Amino acid sequence: MHGTGPQVLVYLHGLLLDANLNRPIATSLARAGNRVILLDLPGHGMSDKPRHASMHRMDSYAECVVALLDHLGLATAVVGGVSLGANVALQCAAQAPARVQGLLLEMPVLEWAVPGAGLVFLPLLLGVHYWARLVTLLGELPRRLPRTSSWVIEGLRAPIALRPEESAAVLHGLFVGPIAPTVEQRRAIVAPALVIGHQADFIHPFSDAKNLEEQLRYARLVQAASMLELRVRPERLVGEIVRFLDEVWSPRRVASG
Repeated sequence: MHGTGPQVLVYLHGLLLDANLNRPIATSLARAGNRVILLDLPGHGMSDKPRHASMHRMDSYAECVVALLDHLGLATAVVGGVSLGANVALQCAAQAPARVQGLLLEMPVLEWAVPGAGLVFLPLLLGVHYWARLVTLLGELPRRLPRTSSWVIEGLRAPIALRPEESAAVLHGLFVGPIAPTVEQRRAIVAPALVIGHQADFIHPFSDAKNLEEQLRYARLVQAASMLELRVRPERLVGEIVRFLDEVWSPRRVASG
């Protein structure tokens, strides 16, 4: 948890990654008066590693977010994330709309991403299944290395250090259950949303971000210069996020529910 302010953001990581890559963002937002909670979803980072695909469905992950809010005694929070995390946040808004004060959606993976995601993740799933011994050997070194304070090193260690059966369960979960709420469900979401997308990425096509802005009732789209802008040159996008969080948590909007 970063910060102690009353404006709460739960921010989720991408597929096979963990909270470490979001720590610089959390630190910047905390300095602006927000409380940022970084959650490792099941199968990722420091969380448990269930080996059943059903535990890695988007709707199951959304239930974990609600359970976190219950555990912390939070009635509502802004929920967001990057890639996988953005989809989980959307699913959370569809399943538990009363718990979602707003949505921060970085590089969502929706209909236009399906061919590219299939080209990447299906071979990866087959690889960790059929070459499990090699994957195990490759992961031994990062598992044995001592922890560091570098968010880059720790963030990159996360997917490599997963055991093949753990990675396979997470990847298999992509192919069961919903990838995201249906278009009809998205149109019913009333939480304000900030969508961040960028060009030149076939797994996170800008068309998905643009379509999502049009499907959500109260959404605004910000175009990033690249996939890495928010993590290597964050000032502009962090400023956009700070303004969005201040607006979402304004007394007038909170009072209106």
